[in-house]
Amino acid sequence: MVRSLWTGASGMIGQQAQVDTISNNLANVNNHGFKKQRVEFQDLIYQTLRVAGTPATENTVTPVGEQMGHGTRVSATQRVFSQGSLQQTDVPTDIAIAGDGFFRVQMFDGSWAYTRNGAFAVDSDGRMVTSNGYWLLPDILMPEGFLPDSIAVSQDGRVTVRVPDIDPNDSIEVGRIELYRFPNPVGLMAAGDNLFRVSAASGDPIPGVPGFEGMGTLRGKFLEMSNVAVVQEMVNLIVAQRAYEFNSRTIQTSDSMLGTATALRR
Repeated sequence: MVRSLWTGASGMIGQQAQVDTISNNLANVNNHGFKKQRVEFQDLIYQTLRVAGTPATENTVTPVGEQMGHGTRVSATQRVFSQGSLQQTDVPTDIAIAGDGFFRVQMFDGSWAYTRNGAFAVDSDGRMVTSNGYWLLPDILMPEGFLPDSIAVSQDGRVTVRVPDIDPNDSIEVGRIELYRFPNPVGLMAAGDNLFRVSAASGDPIPGVPGFEGMGTLRGKFLEMSNVAVVQEMVNLIVAQRAYEFNSRTIQTSDSMLGTATALRR
């Protein structure tokens, strides 16, 4: 069987994965804190027909070998953790990270997850939570009688509110937000809901105070937008589409060659 049939098929499968990844990036272009993915490829094993350095004559060797490739495969889909643009929202519970770091939240089963999406809210118990109700850790608990519009977050993570019954003239501190970073953030496992989970590849989380020891700073009343560049994704989509067409053309050409060979007559 003509090798190019399988080589072309592997190329089409790889470009389909590229298009799938691009479509997911574009679908999340307005998802706060979303980090785009890119597809990485590797060539497949080679068939060595002649090894470089094989003796050609008594005193010479062949300078190059002869190897035939068998196509490509997807080796990884890497998450790109570049900074997204910051958008002002004027919502007191919105918090953006400018720089490195993740928020830690507690899931309903008690486990921890990490996110860059700072669209928080205050639940009926006065605790800061995500839109799905996951607790922000460490706990930020609002006192009874606080003024919702008075919530303020400093760049180093201090959360203050005004409580007229306690201090009518000044704000009080109700907690401090910590950030967490990882030795290898691209090793985090995406869990959906804008959350990531620790894996053996990511390493253990390193806690820190915002603005210190390499951590990013916080911006209250801001949200980080996704880092998806629509124009770049559209260019990548065009390239992937053309590559898919070229690989399909090699299959058509190989099929035509096989048809010519089977039609030979003596």
